[in-house]
Amino acid sequence: MTKPRTINQNPDLRYFGNLLGQVIKEQGGESLFNQIEQIRSAAIRRHRGIVDSTELSSRLADLDLNDMFSFAHAFLLFSMLANLADDRQGDALDPDANMASALKDIKAKGVSQQAIIDMIDKACIVPVLTAHPTEVRRKSMLDHYNRIAGLMRLKDAGQTVTEDGLPIEDALIQQITILWQTRPLMLQKLTVADEIETALSFLRETFLPVLPQIYAEWEKLLGSSIPSFIRPGNWIGGDRDGNPNVNADTIMLSLKRSSETVLTDYLNRLDKLLSNLSVSTDMVSVSDDILRLADKSGDDAAIRADEPYRRALNGIYDRLAATYRQIAGRNPSRPALRSAEAYKRPQELLADLKTLAEGLGKLAEGSFKALIRSVETFGFHLATLDLRQNSQVHERVVNELLRTATVEADYLSLSEEDRVKLLRRELSQPRTLFVPRADYSEETRSELDIIQAAARAHEIFGPESITTYLISNGESISDILEVYLLLKEAGLYQGGAKPKAAIEAAPLFETVADLENAPKVMEEWFKLPEAQAIAKAHGVQEVMVGYSDSNKDGGYLTSVWGLYKACLALVPIFEKAGVPIQFFHGRGGSVGRGGGSNFNAILSQPAGAVKGRIRYTEQGEVVAAKYGTHESAIAHLDEAVAATLITSLEAPTIVEPEFSRYRKALDQISDSAFQAYRQLVYGTKGFRKFFSEFTPLPEIALLKIGSRPPSRKKSDRIEDLRAIPWVFSWSQVRVMLPGWFGFGQALYDFEDTELLQEMASRWPFFRTTIRNMEQVMARSDMTIAKHYLALVEDQTNGEAIYDSIADGWNKGCEGLLKATQQNWLLERFPAVDNSVQMRRPYLEPLNYLQVELLKKWRGGDTNPHILESIQLTINAIATALRNSG
Repeated sequence: MTKPRTINQNPDLRYFGNLLGQVIKEQGGESLFNQIEQIRSAAIRRHRGIVDSTELSSRLADLDLNDMFSFAHAFLLFSMLANLADDRQGDALDPDANMASALKDIKAKGVSQQAIIDMIDKACIVPVLTAHPTEVRRKSMLDHYNRIAGLMRLKDAGQTVTEDGLPIEDALIQQITILWQTRPLMLQKLTVADEIETALSFLRETFLPVLPQIYAEWEKLLGSSIPSFIRPGNWIGGDRDGNPNVNADTIMLSLKRSSETVLTDYLNRLDKLLSNLSVSTDMVSVSDDILRLADKSGDDAAIRADEPYRRALNGIYDRLAATYRQIAGRNPSRPALRSAEAYKRPQELLADLKTLAEGLGKLAEGSFKALIRSVETFGFHLATLDLRQNSQVHERVVNELLRTATVEADYLSLSEEDRVKLLRRELSQPRTLFVPRADYSEETRSELDIIQAAARAHEIFGPESITTYLISNGESISDILEVYLLLKEAGLYQGGAKPKAAIEAAPLFETVADLENAPKVMEEWFKLPEAQAIAKAHGVQEVMVGYSDSNKDGGYLTSVWGLYKACLALVPIFEKAGVPIQFFHGRGGSVGRGGGSNFNAILSQPAGAVKGRIRYTEQGEVVAAKYGTHESAIAHLDEAVAATLITSLEAPTIVEPEFSRYRKALDQISDSAFQAYRQLVYGTKGFRKFFSEFTPLPEIALLKIGSRPPSRKKSDRIEDLRAIPWVFSWSQVRVMLPGWFGFGQALYDFEDTELLQEMASRWPFFRTTIRNMEQVMARSDMTIAKHYLALVEDQTNGEAIYDSIADGWNKGCEGLLKATQQNWLLERFPAVDNSVQMRRPYLEPLNYLQVELLKKWRGGDTNPHILESIQLTINAIATALRNSG
């Protein structure tokens, strides 16, 4: 007998709903509150099947424009509070996705403590923050969210009043009121400088305090000291692929602001240590090393003559303040009392701190060792900045450099073989190609300025500040060599018998064709002696794999399966070359862009593809979701490390002959999914126009949520559209096509049900892939999506395309349930199912309202409040869905 489906309301959700209702009544009036309640009740009745959607649609249509905005605003705030209620339950995280469980599991399978420590010694785990424009909420809204979360933690701890003496519930109402009174939409398009500051807020408020804390916990679990193997990365200010606003100035701004941020943190912590460490030589003996450090400090105040630790810390503070002054061009908020020599590198600061820690013994536990851990982790740069540019730009710049230097008149016309010969010859030459007074194009000058900025960054902030140059559309060996030729212009590459590069070039394989070609490219690359030398000097060669473009190119399954096979094929190539591989996964927030559980994603990697090393992007709304609070950050960093250790140390669960059998089946399913996806998206007449009219794509392009343009070229072709607005638009209309179309029908059509079920239960990769698709399909709603057909000009063609999509969804749902042996989507995940079902009545009215507003706007009503209300519905729907881009 099938277990009935039950829905239980999260108690926090009811509590937040009551508080928000009080605020709406007080701020918007009884009439607005009643309207919202009537619409909410109608949505719940519709969701329960008591009435159809007519009542709901008519109530929304009756709202005047001001009330439409207020309604969307109210549901936006409710969605934010619902997200907090979910986060507090911790339902999104696997209870076994943590280091404690992982270590227990690994040791139970026979892995020794020493093997675990050895793996951690060579590990490198890097979450990389990017500015991909999928976060629709203003930073101010996120800050208020975090304050409400903080107040709820006080409430959980049994406190009844805040530090200011305000009752907790009054403080919550106050914060929700401020949230209501805060403008939800951005008035101006974000600049790169704005994006840099937003990323810095997460690095400053979360990563800086959390990482030392979590390292201390890991050391307790392991009973051993461990190196700083998890560090933050950053793209913001260095990722210029398709973003003309990123240049040499933004690179230096990003690194300068990062350095100022981390040095300010160190100075503040030193100041606190100064007030605490009043250890006197009258009370305890002190080593000669500490006395020498104290005497070097220049602090000769008689009152501290017997306090060597304070004197030494004063000297350290003065030197670090001098470092800050060199980088920032101004004094820190508490200037140094004495003139001192600046620290040139963080290793010098570490040496002084470790000398003091050794003398302090157990007194160094806690804040002192946390500072040491921070310096080891963040250096003077805080987060390593990646450079990224498209290979086609490099081709044009190299062509102009070679032509101007009269080396080669038309590099672009050369074959790949001839390009490689020419580039290798030039890399072996000590001279550069730049001609000082030549009339270069603006593009070439900008790219050369960026390379020079990278060289300056190494001098000012240290070599850890920029370590990797990513090559978008890396299709060939020449694409990699071109980057080294550019780096050579600034002295960042040196040829000769032992070539070396201060920055490593890493190809990004992102289309279906690129992924298929990746093993051949890297196999040929390692045949070059300079490639081997550079990789071995760095200790690793990085390869980036991208989910977004491969998904838009071939659909969800073909994308993730193509990435898996590429990684699988690359492992033996790297092993043969004797070079450790480091994969960098370009994952977005939505499943259509590689999103989903980070824990499961790492566990599902091919054997040998991790080995303790992995980098992955954290984009848009995911950054706030994962790193908005200390608790969430700790949980997500913990699960990343746990998954990395498990997949690196445990034997693969699927081996031959099962793997060959599974691979053959999935190749068949992927081919079927690819054909269905390509036929719909690229082979259906009028699909491009349908997509633009059916979804709010044009209105999303007007959102001021990022510094990048929505399309790579001035074209309406889907091929040229960025993956983010492609995915974002489908999620708004509740279709979420990039996360399931093609794959679902392929599952439905696959005849060997027993094999499908075996793969879904035993194979981590397939299990994760299906689980991610299930999450997407559960959040989609084809009934709601049908309302958007009213926006399509060609109704006959629009209905035909919609019917194809809806038929694919129905078959996909049936196929997925067949594979997972469930009665409904998310039956195996009741907490997630509960959250999804509870949100449906609050999402549906937003979609209906969006359709009404889009009709007005596209019908020629140019009232700016209509566009503002449309953008607010986009904001609210994205907030409720959480991973819409």
